[in-house]
Amino acid sequence: MHGTPRADRTLPGFVGGTLDRVDHVRTNPALLAEAFTDPKARRLVLDGLDPVEADGHLLLEPIDRQALLADHVLLGVDPEQRPIFVRLAGDLGANMGPTPRSRGIAGLIPAEEVALYGAARSLVHWHARHRFCAFCGAATRPVKAGWSRRCDACAAEHFPRTDPVVIMLAQHRGRVLLGRQHGWPQGRYSALAGFVEPGETIEEAVARETFEEAGVRVRAVRYVMSQPWPFPSSLMIACLAEAEEDALRLDPTEIEAAFWCDADGVRAALAGDPDAPFLAPPPMAVAWHLLDHWLGEVVTAGASA
Repeated sequence: MHGTPRADRTLPGFVGGTLDRVDHVRTNPALLAEAFTDPKARRLVLDGLDPVEADGHLLLEPIDRQALLADHVLLGVDPEQRPIFVRLAGDLGANMGPTPRSRGIAGLIPAEEVALYGAARSLVHWHARHRFCAFCGAATRPVKAGWSRRCDACAAEHFPRTDPVVIMLAQHRGRVLLGRQHGWPQGRYSALAGFVEPGETIEEAVARETFEEAGVRVRAVRYVMSQPWPFPSSLMIACLAEAEEDALRLDPTEIEAAFWCDADGVRAALAGDPDAPFLAPPPMAVAWHLLDHWLGEVVTAGASA
């Protein structure tokens, strides 16, 4: 079954959001003000860009009467009909990268709250990095409930960016291609990945990145699933592809090492077997679920053969 993970597995991290994004409220000043002063409204608490967890949930607090709407982003309305906001940060300086706390939150709170945190982190990060107009250099201000910024000097409007990234498994005669980046933990291997470039389709990006990094030509690219990745704001697009051959010609500036792994090796790695041929990516990463999806296809193919 293409397009969805196997039913017996959890979703990747940052997937499974339940907020109604209420675009009609974002663009209506009266409705937005009403949402901000709603007694049910809550503000997601962040420590810089890090999540704050209490008793197995993200910390949400009432919005005090002195708070300014202009300093907040409306994330949406939750299933309990509570408007959920997050406060914009000031100058975060160099403290904008992922931390152990931000990467580890997926194991501490429910999936829909991980998705909420991911959206909030991406938006707060974007606002902190885009305080000035890219056209004229003047200061910008948040508009549309924090979902864009406007320059009053030249009237340009800027929107939060999402960078598409392909992450793919090339398969060849019952094996998949795995690689490791420089600086990864000892033994860690994962699917190859790279940014989609302007003017490319997803399929073209998969083919280009696989050839650039490993020297392998692929065809028959198939979409499997996707994952928002808020470090700072990417969309991971997971795919499978058929390799035309298995000879490797690595680009050492891109990846440190790569190898072809069979289903038994992948199964052992996903199970955390200490004798597995590689250390698998964590279950919060879409790469783990892509490997699991491929295993499911291998098992199904074997059963029907």
